[in-house]
Amino acid sequence: MSLVIKIRNITRDFPLGNEVVKVLKGIDLDIERGEYVALMGPSGSGKSTLMNLLGCLDTPTSGSYELNGKDVSNMTDDELAEIRNKEIGFVFQTFNLLPRTTALENVALPMVYAGASKSDRTERAKQVLTDVGLADRMDHKPNQLSGGQRQRVAVGRALVNKPSIILADEPTGNLDSKTSEEIMNLFNEIHKAGNTVILVTHEEDIAENAHRIIRLRDGIVESDTKKVAVDSRSFQ
Repeated sequence: MSLVIKIRNITRDFPLGNEVVKVLKGIDLDIERGEYVALMGPSGSGKSTLMNLLGCLDTPTSGSYELNGKDVSNMTDDELAEIRNKEIGFVFQTFNLLPRTTALENVALPMVYAGASKSDRTERAKQVLTDVGLADRMDHKPNQLSGGQRQRVAVGRALVNKPSIILADEPTGNLDSKTSEEIMNLFNEIHKAGNTVILVTHEEDIAENAHRIIRLRDGIVESDTKKVAVDSRSFQ
């Protein structure tokens, strides 16, 4: 397997008045293409900071981060924006959809930034919405959709540019338990289709869907556990 993420001795400091708060204290992390990883940790563990670095929303104070073979640790904001759009599919707790825009147009948006033609965008967005089970909701706006359907649109938007990683931050945080289960089944299907999925969550039952759980505490990796392969019982 090839590495999609290679992190070496990453630190992240934040100045606070005259102090310097060391949030990440030297993290090494390899994630292979096609893995399904959950990132866990209590408040103050550095989990959100690491997620921001993984998502190229921030750069480290020191250390290196290679994403899909490119060193992104010292890139400019413009370069990072391009990497985010091309290499990373984000799914947020709050969906972050454009309210006055149809499901189809929401899903196609990353392709607009990538410079794809309108016909290519429409074709790909239709395909992705069909994949996430919303073939009959393409022309609906977010306020005409349930919470679970909105999150499906967000997952479709994350997939549309065929990114290197899907980065999901508490993707079931705003959903009831039945809908959460449906969305997690969708992530399981996405992973089975060959995507690399990184799930940031504080919920153990959500993390259990992943095949590897990385726990952070006090800015370092406390544990990194892979599940035994027998656990492919699920998600039929």
